[in-house]
Amino acid sequence: MRISARTDYAVRAMAELAGSPDRPLKSEDIATRQDIPLRFLFVVLSELRRAGLVRSLRGPDGGYELSRPPEEITLADVIRAVDGPLASVRDLRLTGLEYPGAAAALPDVWRAVRTSLRQVLEGTTLADLAAGTLPRLVAERVQEYNDNVRAYPPFPTRR
Repeated sequence: MRISARTDYAVRAMAELAGSPDRPLKSEDIATRQDIPLRFLFVVLSELRRAGLVRSLRGPDGGYELSRPPEEITLADVIRAVDGPLASVRDLRLTGLEYPGAAAALPDVWRAVRTSLRQVLEGTTLADLAAGTLPRLVAERVQEYNDNVRAYPPFPTRR
C-alpha cells in the first residue's frame, strides 16, 4: 500500500478535528497546525464532506467539524473517502483472482495484505489517534516494525 499525500493530509486533518470536539476548526488553523498546503487541504476537506465524514459550518464561528463522534470514524473510512479501496490489485476483485503456474499462490498473498490493512485501519479510530492510545494490535505491529528495522546504506551520490 502506498500512502498518498492526499491520504496523509486527510488523516492528519481528521485527527485535528477529533482533537477539538467542542468547536469547529477553520481550514487555515488545520493547515497551520499540520503543515498542510491550504489549497490541497480545501480539496481534501471537500472530499471528506462529500463522503459524510465532516460538515462545514458558515459564519464567524464556522469551520469544519466531524459529522460523527471520533469513536465512530476509522482510519479506513477516511482513506476510502479520499483514495478509494485500501488495497487493490489492478482494480480487480480479489475474490476470484487466479494466476497460473508459479504465481498461483500470489492472490492469497494479496488477500492477506488486504486483511492485515483492514485489521489495522478499521481497528483504529480518530479517537484513538487523537488520544495517542493506539489499539493493542497496532501497538504490537509497531513493536514488530521497530524490532525489525534494517539499516540500509545511504544512497550513492551522483557525479
